[in-house]
Amino acid sequence: MISSREIALPKFVKVHQRFPVAQVENVEKEVADQFACINPEIKLGAQIGITAGSRGICNMSRVIAQLVKEVKDRGGVPFIIPAMGSHGGATAEGQKEVLAGYGITEETMGAPIRATMEVVEIGSLEGGQSVYMDKYATEADGLIVVNRIKPHTDFHGLIESGLMKVMAIGLGKKIGAESIHAYGVYGLKNHIPQVARVMLEKSAVIMGLGLVENAYDKTAKIIGMAPEKIEETEKKVVVDAKELMPKLPFDRLDLLVVNEIGKNISGTGMDTNIIGRLQIRGEKEPESPFIYRIVALDLTEESHGNATGIGLADAISQKLSDKVDKSITDPNIITSGFLSRGAIPVTLPSDEETIKVAIQSCANPVPPEQLHMVIIKNTLELAEIYVSEGLLEQVRKNDILEIEGELMELNFNDKGNLTLFD
Repeated sequence: MISSREIALPKFVKVHQRFPVAQVENVEKEVADQFACINPEIKLGAQIGITAGSRGICNMSRVIAQLVKEVKDRGGVPFIIPAMGSHGGATAEGQKEVLAGYGITEETMGAPIRATMEVVEIGSLEGGQSVYMDKYATEADGLIVVNRIKPHTDFHGLIESGLMKVMAIGLGKKIGAESIHAYGVYGLKNHIPQVARVMLEKSAVIMGLGLVENAYDKTAKIIGMAPEKIEETEKKVVVDAKELMPKLPFDRLDLLVVNEIGKNISGTGMDTNIIGRLQIRGEKEPESPFIYRIVALDLTEESHGNATGIGLADAISQKLSDKVDKSITDPNIITSGFLSRGAIPVTLPSDEETIKVAIQSCANPVPPEQLHMVIIKNTLELAEIYVSEGLLEQVRKNDILEIEGELMELNFNDKGNLTLFD
């Protein structure tokens, strides 16, 4: 067996991808305009809950702050509800800490954050499954549900990740999320819309606000929705969201190196739509892209140790492993039911050795200059990627790709860690 130290690395070139650039220029004005368009009824002194989830959504703190202002301007008393299922270690304080990482605090928002894991059973599905809802949400005079609308990382359907999900799983807290995830992908596809419908019927939702992001991780659309229009509108918006998502410009790769994973990047640490891996027993893997090996090198600080999705990688660096907090990660993994996504992959002392071991383990070894390899910062930021010399011919034939600079060798610091994104 060849030592990983003897594995030669290919040269790389920086490549820019050109994506559609639709973007909301004035977030506060757009939120205010959408609020005025829906014009929800808010009585003087009414307690209005505003949901805030655990995803790293562009401009989320600005959106929440503006909603707080709109409610106050109409005489209401706004408060913020962490709507994130079992995230934050499945504790109220942990969920407040997640929001604080996104700049959402009582001081910055000008409204209290009412965090609890306590739920109320508000109804049931036709099959008898109970529907649970955050206690503070059930006590509110009105609820404004907010979330990014995007393709889900576990399944595809008419309703994926958006307002229906933030109600069913986010406001369902740990017990509600577990009751849906207990049925696997079937539960996600079918129970999310069913549970959300019960919540719309039994609770005081007065408005929905959907956010769509472009491929540059910027707010592309803000859509206000009347409660009775949430499901219908979300079905249409998720189609637009899929068109705006970034993607890798290659159908097949020997190796993808992901510089960082994290809950602020995707619910699965790495977006499964980007990497072409589900790892859900019984579910067919996507046909494209097909990536033989995936390496992950670091965990974002915003994840607070939650390394959900780490098991999607084949190998990781010790740097990433050292940041994993099992007390935060495991409750999230267990709630999802997809246990393999929490498995710790082969772990190597440095980025350099991790990459070399992944190359060494690729089927049908080829010379470094023929290796099909891409390095990305994370699965959210794909406008700028690093492409190995073996892919240059494909790059030159692709009109949306632009080469910047010359071929270069990878640089590692004295600890053997990659410096590309420093």
